[in-house]
Amino acid sequence: MRRPLNAVRAGMCAAVLAVVLAGCGERPQVVAYEQGKYQGKADAQPWDNPIFKGDKAEWEKAVKNRGRNLNEYNRTQ
Repeated sequence: MRRPLNAVRAGMCAAVLAVVLAGCGERPQVVAYEQGKYQGKADAQPWDNPIFKGDKAEWEKAVKNRGRNLNEYNRTQ
């Protein structure tokens, strides 16, 4: 037995309406911030890692050398 065409259309319209309404259900995502309290991870200096062992001058030297290697004129000679 075949369904009437109107019942199929009504079912399809109901399904489309359900999908469209499901997209309207977004809730606001607000962070509860307490004044004066940083809730993220603690920040560290870039030279405070096992490679540089806290030596800022060595880190600055490595950054300058990396910048020099980005220059195509220096790399092709």
